[in-house]
Amino acid sequence: MRIKESKALSADRNPLENKGFPEIRGTHVLIFLILCPALAMGALFQFRPEAGGGGFLLTLAMLFAAGLVSVVLAVSLLGGAALPALGFRPAGWRPIVFGSLGTLALSVAVSQLGIQPEGMKQAMNVSREPALFLAAFAVMAVLAPLVEELVFRGLLYGWLESRWNSRVAFVVSSLVFAVAHYELAHIVLVLPLGLLFGYLRRRTNSLLPSLVAHVANNTLAVVAAAFLAP
Repeated sequence: MRIKESKALSADRNPLENKGFPEIRGTHVLIFLILCPALAMGALFQFRPEAGGGGFLLTLAMLFAAGLVSVVLAVSLLGGAALPALGFRPAGWRPIVFGSLGTLALSVAVSQLGIQPEGMKQAMNVSREPALFLAAFAVMAVLAPLVEELVFRGLLYGWLESRWNSRVAFVVSSLVFAVAHYELAHIVLVLPLGLLFGYLRRRTNSLLPSLVAHVANNTLAVVAAAFLAP
């Protein structure tokens, strides 16, 4: 009976789990949840609507910087083990390449729904300003996906996986990632991408494939808005 129970339990877990990697604990998540809102409030207080696209971009950069600093401080207790705990582990080139191509195809397919969330529209409008393009690219195509991957498929996924299993981590982190975009239209657009990113994270036990795919997706969005939009 014990043997059967053991097999049933192991069937629910990713065979790549428990390979000696350091784990994210609830303490690390709690530190992040305390620090991030506190740091983000400073960015929101600096926002001035009359500052135009530059002001919007600066606020966005400060918000993501707050998230980045919060993640770094939250896992700093792990020392040199922080990076592998967040998922920075080796991954083959195939999931990185094919994951990115699949993400781009899915992104194009989702865009055909014709849904344009207000927040996304505002961000893409900034990309069309020639003087702000490089800054917009750095913030929205590099910084934003990096921070989002660290938070949702690094910190949150890592904690859920260590507390329960990779299946729970995949489902919950994907849903939280979508809901964090707060606008209903935006949630509908990013949920399929979130599920794909979560699948890549679970399938490879590495953050690298989903991170590269996320950067590729945002790069396509920023470049398309700047050079292909009417």
